[in-house]
Amino acid sequence: MIPDRVRQILSWYESDNPGTLANLRRLIGTGTLADTGKFVILPVDQGFEHGPHRSFAPNPPAFNPHYHFELALEAGCNAYAAPLGFLEAGARTFAGQIPLILKLNNNDSLFSTKNPSQAITASVEHALRLGCAAIGFTIYPGSANSQAQYEQLNGLAEEAKRFGLVVVVWSYPRGEGLSKEGETAIDVAGYAAQIACQLGAHIVKVKPPSEHIEQAEAKKAFEKANIPIRTLADRVRQVVASAFDGRRIVIFSGGPAKDEAAIYEEIRGIRDGGGFGSIIGRNAFQRPKTEALKMLRRIMNIYLGKE
Repeated sequence: MIPDRVRQILSWYESDNPGTLANLRRLIGTGTLADTGKFVILPVDQGFEHGPHRSFAPNPPAFNPHYHFELALEAGCNAYAAPLGFLEAGARTFAGQIPLILKLNNNDSLFSTKNPSQAITASVEHALRLGCAAIGFTIYPGSANSQAQYEQLNGLAEEAKRFGLVVVVWSYPRGEGLSKEGETAIDVAGYAAQIACQLGAHIVKVKPPSEHIEQAEAKKAFEKANIPIRTLADRVRQVVASAFDGRRIVIFSGGPAKDEAAIYEEIRGIRDGGGFGSIIGRNAFQRPKTEALKMLRRIMNIYLGKE
């Protein structure tokens, strides 16, 4: 029997084929949070994005690709997301043990620009060969390169859906038209979620929004409607509303490494605002495994309403 909450979530995806719905069901139904409609996903693309020593030197076992499969499994995560190389390095050993999300585009930090983009570094065919449940793709709303990224995502999402894969979109506003504060502004975060949904995402990943409002016209709209944004829960509620009134799964990134008290406070805000969960990388794998497991399990307990 499929629980009512799972049936409800699946009903929102009205154009998808049985293969895609089955893989979405796998993501919902795996791990400690299985069938609750909540998610904790482990992403490890930082080796590519930030470099190996910045990413893994704080916890040297994390240099080994198998470490991350094991961490996700032992913690009871819903899925594990990574670029092609990391997934290939453990695909046979861990086949069928946890849903995988293949990141199809990546960027490095050896070159910086005000208008970021990402290179296509993997394919839908790779995802199928590796037994993945989903593809992942990053877009940068606000970048001068965003239009080309939207076109890339459109084609890859259509191909992925045709073969029964779920589409997960990292929607990170960046670009010369945005202030640094504006990258996580509440109006911009909601706009980023909406764009990802309009491009066909099943699951959207955004950063927790701040109280700042970046766009003058958006500020007028928030004030005219008297929309509350004082607390994180208030702001998460608005981002979820921006994702088709909560009819698309919205999860929130863990962001830079922070102390545990700050992490748990943030998780409670996401939960209380109706967010579907978290995708937590550095805050997990940069800690010793025993500490990371303890932290991830407590995060899951918060989403379960146990504290």
